[in-house]
Parts: sequence; structure tokens; C-alpha cells
Amino acid sequence: MRFRIRPVETTFYDLFAQAANHLVIGADLVARLLDPDLDAAALAEQMNDAEHAADETTHEIIRLVNSTFITPFDREDIYDLASGLDDVMDFMEEAVESVALYGVEEFPDAFAGQVEVLQRAANLTAEAMPRLRTMKDLEEFWIEINRLENEGDRNHRRILADLFNGNYKAMQVLKLKDIVEAVEHAIDALESVANTVEQIAVKES
Repeated sequence: MRFRIRPVETTFYDLFAQAANHLVIGADLVARLLDPDLDAAALAEQMNDAEHAADETTHEIIRLVNSTFITPFDREDIYDLASGLDDVMDFMEEAVESVALYGVEEFPDAFAGQVEVLQRAANLTAEAMPRLRTMKDLEEFWIEINRLENEGDRNHRRILADLFNGNYKAMQVLKLKDIVEAVEHAIDALESVANTVEQIAVKES
């Protein structure tokens, strides 16, 4: 039988689950960029509200770790996980705000596949966070996130090849490149979150 040396502070687990649920909302908002009837300004405002809500959760985690004598796992890992989840939201907000600022209305064909990868990774992360309580059944999470990140890399290369094939004006290329790279960074940040979860699980096993 395994004995816990540390007390169970369930609030941390609830907050991490909440932070990951913010990412699901954010990824769904990014997906709305593909809507042909998009109101980019209104979407950017919704994303801004979602990002503020995510920030509040991050701040709550930091306040809790700073006021808790014994945490459920290493403080450094708590900071890293909270920061990693926050980074994902920041990159998604960057993508949506860039569309509104640049007035972009069309995307390369492969961009839809990249957005789907982002949504799948965000949903997997939200499903995995509650399992931090027991540290069970997490390995398949970080393996699948790694696979999705590799798929995202392939999509990203296809998108860049499309952008530089001569069918887009130079200014369009610059605008679209900023947006697709923000989505790529969000997917990379989700992999970093999965790596942090793996590190925590190894330490706690």
C-alpha cells in the first residue's frame, strides 16, 4: 500500500482542472476564426474575456501555493504547470487578436486541420487534469499530446509552403504567418504542459 507523506490539498487539483477548461473555451474560440460569417472584433472581445478568466485562475493558483505550507507536489512543478497552461491561452488570444487587427478573412486550407489539432490537444489536457489527484492513467495523455504536436508540426510546414507558393501577396503572407505561428506556439505550449505532467507523475510515482 502506498502512503502519502503530503496532505491532499484538493483546491490545487480543482484549479488546474479549471485552468485547463479555460483552454477548451479558448480553442473553441480559435476554431470560430474559420466561420465564414465571422465578426472578428466581437470574437476578439470574447477571447479577451476568456483570457482574463484564465489569468484569474492562474493568479489564484499562485496565491494558493504561496500561502500553503505543504503542497500536494513540488512548488516548482506547480508554478511550471500553472505558467504552461497560461502560456497556451496567451498564444490563442494572440491568434484571435491578430485576425481582428489585420482584417484577415481567409486562411490556407491546412489551417483548419491545425485548429482541429489545437482543439483535440486542449480537450485531452482538460480530461487529464483531474487525474492528477491519483496520478493514474496519465501516460496515454502525454503520449497522445506528443503525437498531436508532431501532427501540428507537419501541418505547420504545409501551411508555410502554401503561404510561400506565390499565391499570396507579401503583406498577406506576413499577416497570416503571425496568426498560424501563434496557433503553432499554442500547440507547442500544450506539449510543454504534458511534459510537466509527466515530470510530476514520475516524481510522485
